[in-house]
Amino acid sequence: MRVVAGSRKGTPLKSIASNQTRPTSDKVKESIFNMIGPYFDGGVAVELFGGSGSLSIESLSRGIDSAYIFEKNPRACSVIKENVEKCRYTEQVKMIRGDARNAVKTLQASSVQVDLLFIDPPYAETSFYELAETFVQAGLLTEQAIIVCEHDKKLALPENYGDYCRTKNPIYGNSAISIYMK
Repeated sequence: MRVVAGSRKGTPLKSIASNQTRPTSDKVKESIFNMIGPYFDGGVAVELFGGSGSLSIESLSRGIDSAYIFEKNPRACSVIKENVEKCRYTEQVKMIRGDARNAVKTLQASSVQVDLLFIDPPYAETSFYELAETFVQAGLLTEQAIIVCEHDKKLALPENYGDYCRTKNPIYGNSAISIYMK
């Protein structure tokens, strides 16, 4: 696994060997960013279920200003910290060790407005995709925000989260990507 493009292109990233995390492959990551970017002019990314932090790091490499990564697994948090340091993004990343269900309260307390929201929970935890609706209802997303959900291809996510409509839904092996925009 590596940073695919941008200022940190080619930097290798670590992930933990565990059945609790499923890193997004470089091929899928590249496809996601080709659909949503591929480059950004600032903004804030939020990655729920950070795993290795690779989606946030890729976003930063492609021009996002800052990222918030939520992860509760202590081993994954250590890997995220190591990857962030390796890419020299310690000033731009705020890692929150805790449950992603608390993300809305945490971000509201800091008055954060989100431009790019990644939701990639363990595939068995289908209720976590409802966090997209929670972000919409809380008013945390900017007008141009993009929601990216990675999920099992057999799981049908809603067509809409509030005013954000699914615009793309490609399948890669056992994974599907649902992209939502206003």
